[in-house]
Amino acid sequence: MTTVQETLVGKDISLAAQLLGAGKLVAIPTETVYGLAANMFCEEAVNQIFTVKQRPATNPLIVHAHSVESLTEIVAEIPPKAALLMQAFWPGPLTLLLPKSKQVPNAVTAGLPNVAVRVPKHALTLALLKKVGFPLVAPSANPYTYISPTNAGHVKKMLNGKIPYVLDGGPCNMGIESTIIGFSDGMPALYRMGAISIEDIEKVIGKITLAITEKAIAPGMHLKHYSPITPLVASDNLEQDIIKHRNHNIGVITYNNYTQLLPSEKQLVLCENDDFKTAAANLYAAMHTMDGKGYDLIIAHKFPEPGIGLSLNDRLNRARAT
Repeated sequence: MTTVQETLVGKDISLAAQLLGAGKLVAIPTETVYGLAANMFCEEAVNQIFTVKQRPATNPLIVHAHSVESLTEIVAEIPPKAALLMQAFWPGPLTLLLPKSKQVPNAVTAGLPNVAVRVPKHALTLALLKKVGFPLVAPSANPYTYISPTNAGHVKKMLNGKIPYVLDGGPCNMGIESTIIGFSDGMPALYRMGAISIEDIEKVIGKITLAITEKAIAPGMHLKHYSPITPLVASDNLEQDIIKHRNHNIGVITYNNYTQLLPSEKQLVLCENDDFKTAAANLYAAMHTMDGKGYDLIIAHKFPEPGIGLSLNDRLNRARAT
């Protein structure tokens, strides 16, 4: 693995493009989380991603493109319902699992026949993609299974000295990863819950099923993911769990209001008036903050499940102590 004395943070697209063109890794902003980017066509750089993240080579990566038109070098086929989703949600936090072209290295897809691809909705990264002229593979810019980064500071803290540059695009406004949809015989299936709700997707293409597989054939499918070092409890009943663990030093993450059972300084409230989009944007940052406070335990209040609440609970369930 290439090491640097210190990871630089800045807004220089030209420098980021130069580094990526030289086979280096650069952390990039997206609307979901920060990604650890490499030139898709440079297998050495792609392999560096797995080394830096300590990510299993069996876990495929997402490819980022600047437009639907640029997919010709990435995918071999676009099913009709995939085209409808592209029209409805791109640029945006939707990843599609599609048959890969022969140009996609096997390392990107873990040797599988489909490639995960999306067009991100972030002006800085779209400009970077157009400037470099090649697709970027970019899983989240964090050590494997740890909390995803939603600002440049998170990346610097976790990967300082391991990559040369973080392209700073400010805080991510979605805050959780993209929804992943795949297709079998043209029929859509959900592989990962994310920033776009199942209900919104079904409004465009009709009913979708839940993909059932024992193997991780798309990013974000491992049972343990997005986890702080501090043990985390995903709570259906916040006050009951606080009482249950009252002999521990507890920090609380909740989505609407404070509990009277703990001092307010030991709590982080993610949103007001059940604004779950704001909660999503703040969730990982809250987990990073709580993980740095030396608590014995973090208790995170689970969300009501219509809409994006289902995706947020998916993140909490994967982050919890096992």
